[in-house]
Amino acid sequence: MSYKKIIEEVYERVKNQEDTGRLATYIPELANVKAASFGVHVSTIKKEDFGFGDHLEKFSIQSISKVLTLSLAYTILGEDIWKRVDVEPSGTPFNSLLQLEADNGIPRNPFINAGAIVVADILMSNLKNPKEDFLQFVRSISNNSSINYNEKVAASEKSVGFRNIALCNFIKSFGNIHNNAEEVLDFYFNVCSLEMNCKELSDLFLFLANGGKNIQTGKQIVTKRQAKRLNAIMQTCGFYDEAGEFSFRVGLPGKSGVGGGIIAVHPDEFAIAVWSPRLNKKGNSYKGFSFLEEFTTVSKSSIF
Repeated sequence: MSYKKIIEEVYERVKNQEDTGRLATYIPELANVKAASFGVHVSTIKKEDFGFGDHLEKFSIQSISKVLTLSLAYTILGEDIWKRVDVEPSGTPFNSLLQLEADNGIPRNPFINAGAIVVADILMSNLKNPKEDFLQFVRSISNNSSINYNEKVAASEKSVGFRNIALCNFIKSFGNIHNNAEEVLDFYFNVCSLEMNCKELSDLFLFLANGGKNIQTGKQIVTKRQAKRLNAIMQTCGFYDEAGEFSFRVGLPGKSGVGGGIIAVHPDEFAIAVWSPRLNKKGNSYKGFSFLEEFTTVSKSSIF
């Protein structure tokens, strides 16, 4: 199937829709983003590559980076990783503390903040230079040495990160954070500040549409089994307490970030990145959600 015409038509329709979303102003630096930005880029297994709108403008990918930290930690620990973090949908907001008490400090999944903080702790224990080594991992998957952290965004998150500080220390009280909490959080905030554009994002995530293999170099990033598991967790947990709605309306494994980005993957077909910074009440891109719903409906490219 040629997706280019469908994506262009859907993009033009959604671009003109009223956007009732709001910027993530609780992170001061994200309040400065141009609210009307809207871009989409698709990368396919057949090495087609095209985008529309603001698809070459960089933005903070925020929680989308959690898929990448999990991928790296999974290659290091293998199935033992699930002793530290579960794989169940949370049904609660991304920064909730509620379930940690009942679950003895084991986060419900690796994509809520608590789970991603535990994954950051795992990487801290296993990487010599966590920030540099993780960045190198991301650059190697994307074949792009220009990808970097946004120091202003990381500092901005740190300045208001009281809930994440509470999460980290609460998990540590159960013994599920092994490193210094302040250092783990510094690493976590930097990871969330990672900047990419839609093209870079869809190119990078193509490995999860390709059985874990880098389509450009042929290198196996994660095993085929691990790619299957990562896609499954994106499907069930990638949108916090709106994951069921995303599966129902869009029907692809995906992950959102409060920077307004969404990445979605169709195994054996494509990766598609959308960016529109105004968020709905659940913290997901309003127009990004609408675009992907219409795209998979018109193209019949849901996995279901």
